Amino acid sequence: MPRPLAVANLLAEIFRGSPAEKRLEEGKIWLIWETVVGAQIAAQAKPAGFRYGVLTVAVASAPWMQQLSYLKKEIVAKLNRRLGTELVKDIYLRAGRREAPAPEPIATRRKARPLSSDEKERIAERSAAIADPELRGAFASLMARDMADGNE
Repeated sequence: MPRPLAVANLLAEIFRGSPAEKRLEEGKIWLIWETVVGAQIAAQAKPAGFRYGVLTVAVASAPWMQQLSYLKKEIVAKLNRRLGTELVKDIYLRAGRREAPAPEPIATRRKARPLSSDEKERIAERSAAIADPELRGAFASLMARDMADGNE
């Protein structure tokens, strides 16, 4: 019996060739940040956003921001080396720590649009490889929400 695939590998395979594949790659930055910059810097600076190749990093204080401005090129090189691709082009430093945003109240969320039959078919195709029915259903539901919100 073959070994089960890690969820990260399964998601990477399912999303290969889609816009979500790039988002998964970008999300790795948050996972490797402390390993790349070290615990001391990670305690003072956290990734806060990523757009068009620019990683926004929230920095706790002005002295740390100044120090990190000298290390930006080195950090970019280390991140890209660890990611195995030239994903990060530059780092933008901003003051303040990034705290997890509070969830948007349900009442203010925009209504999800209904899925087209093509989208439903794509979800069925991508989730068909998942043997566990509960996991397959959860994955299909996640994809449906993502598509209905206009993210794919």
